[in-house]
Amino acid sequence: MAAAMFRSLLVSAGGSREATPSSAAAPSPAPPPPHPPEAGAALEAQFSCPICLEVYQRPVRIAPCRHTFCGECLQPCLQVPSPLCPLCRMPFDPKKVEKASSVEKQLSSFKAPCRGCSKKVTLAKMRSHVTSCTKVQEQMANCPKFVPVVPTSQPIPSNIPNRSTFVCPYCGARNLDQQELVKHCMENHRNDPNKVVCPVCSAMPWGDPSYKSANFLQHLLHRHKFSYDTFVDYSIDEEAALQAALALSLSEN
Repeated sequence: MAAAMFRSLLVSAGGSREATPSSAAAPSPAPPPPHPPEAGAALEAQFSCPICLEVYQRPVRIAPCRHTFCGECLQPCLQVPSPLCPLCRMPFDPKKVEKASSVEKQLSSFKAPCRGCSKKVTLAKMRSHVTSCTKVQEQMANCPKFVPVVPTSQPIPSNIPNRSTFVCPYCGARNLDQQELVKHCMENHRNDPNKVVCPVCSAMPWGDPSYKSANFLQHLLHRHKFSYDTFVDYSIDEEAALQAALALSLSEN
């Protein structure tokens, strides 16, 4: 992602330069190279993943809309029951995601100059080359660092419970968001018979931190298919939330 940010800065800087009038006595300029850096950047952009903004790595294609992504970048979308294309939001069947073989062939065929050392590299090897290119690393180190215009005036809250990441109740694995918790438990604790407290429910204002679920995996799959913070107002109690939901339902009908 840092390389993608550097590339965008480099392209914008190159596009903002103004041409200097040539003197009559100055020698004629050298002919342009057959593959200028702008052409290489455009070629990389044509074969870049819309999610990570880097050249495709193990590209896959969604069947209905034919949009292409890195296989790893699309993985989080495949973990939800009804995934949507990250680009056009069209629903798709995760079983119909296919390997983008034609794109892989093009990545192995097309070459572009490295934005650091200008060495021509196939797009399939561009990521690994840029990672090891000392010129690129030097240029990235010299990129301007983000600095806020003014420091924030908002104090950092210290008494708000963490409802974004959770601890696995079986093995204690930390920093798992809701989807990662479901995936982790299904992959590592599918046959664990222990009764445990749901960390998601216990973090909620109405949760009971002492209640142990008889079948925690089924509870996860049925009760936590969506993130609470998308639908829940934590500032009101359960009765007020119920009344608000009923009022909204009546107004929609």
